[in-house]
Amino acid sequence: MFAWLDGIPLALLVIAALLVGLAPFYPEPHLVEKLRLLAQGELKRPLDIFDLLMHAAPAVLLLIRLARMGLQRLS
Repeated sequence: MFAWLDGIPLALLVIAALLVGLAPFYPEPHLVEKLRLLAQGELKRPLDIFDLLMHAAPAVLLLIRLARMGLQRLS
């Protein structure tokens, strides 16, 4: 199911997760802002939810890839 993810270089996923997750760097990264709004229960607009998903997607893919690598190492 996630074989396509194994084809993406790990370095590319790390760079994408950092750049997209932390952009814009000033005054506050979007991902941090959206997670704060989510924790406060203020993330209600569809555009904000979409923005959260887009900024979190590379980090989620990186976590899935790392988990798959860890599981492969165990077996």
